[in-house]
Amino acid sequence: MALPAIFDNLRLPVIGSPLFIVSGPELVIAQCKAGVVGSFPALNARPASQLDEWLHQITEELAAHNRDNPTRPAAPYAVNQIVHKSNNRLQEDLAVCAKWQVPITITSLGAQEELNQAVHSWGGIAFHDVINDRFAHKAIEKGADGLIPVAAGAGGHAGVT
Repeated sequence: MALPAIFDNLRLPVIGSPLFIVSGPELVIAQCKAGVVGSFPALNARPASQLDEWLHQITEELAAHNRDNPTRPAAPYAVNQIVHKSNNRLQEDLAVCAKWQVPITITSLGAQEELNQAVHSWGGIAFHDVINDRFAHKAIEKGADGLIPVAAGAGGHAGVT
């Protein structure tokens, strides 16, 4: 099966891990310019209003790169959304991602059909972190376009893959 067209500009089939605290716009932009999907957790943007600023910066810098490098355009970027009920910013952050039409959303700690539908409504694709087959099946049933298998301890997960 072929990858979705959104991945046409990848030089390597790699998604940079959305690292808590560490990943921000500078790292994401560098990753995308290098030809891999750059990503960051929405919750790294603090305060919440900073998410809009980060997405503006990423969008503008990648568009400028693409204008200057038409034969070597940037890879897409992703925003990681923590879906757990403890994330009281989820709906606000999702609205900001919709405004900027984030190309890839990676969800963690709970698959939500409504979130996947929202991402699809603006033309994005949705991946979901999973730690086992049961969660993989649930994510696909709820409309995830792909899965990111997470090993024991990675990203704070305590399960096994």
